[in-house]
Amino acid sequence: MIVGLARDTVELEPHDSAWHDAYEREAQRLHELVGDRVLDFQHVGSTAVDGLPAKPVIDVLAVVDDDSTADDLAVVLAAHGYEHRPNDDVPDRVFLAKGPRSERTHYLSLVTRDSDCHREQIAFRDALRSSPDRREEYADLKRELAAEHADDRRAYTAAKSASIERMLALVDSD
Repeated sequence: MIVGLARDTVELEPHDSAWHDAYEREAQRLHELVGDRVLDFQHVGSTAVDGLPAKPVIDVLAVVDDDSTADDLAVVLAAHGYEHRPNDDVPDRVFLAKGPRSERTHYLSLVTRDSDCHREQIAFRDALRSSPDRREEYADLKRELAAEHADDRRAYTAAKSASIERMLALVDSD
């Protein structure tokens, strides 16, 4: 199993079923650190979708009661291998990264239940899991953009956003 990627780079790996186990281990570790302050953990992002190529970084979504809990947990988690990334472009999450900058292994998003980030992450993951056509369309886009933006993760992510928004709109209309 390959987990880890240098910051700001884009390198896709074929789906690895061991990514689910890596998520489970990290969610258990996080639960032991923060207890009931997190209401729910979810495996999100491309590593959570069977058959989808992905950057080998495990995305964890952690649901909390309120923004102050998220802020408090960011401090706790910083002492346990996570770097708080306060300049994140997503307004309704506290974002952290685990692993050295040369090899990020996990991303952690602390969100409140029913925030836009929470709703969209779950809806997009579930849409890809339930539709082979959507999954293949997204996989093709990811491969194309990864080749085009191998050293510019920000451009890669921005280029995917229109497709993600379109798929979310389709999900909302289903």
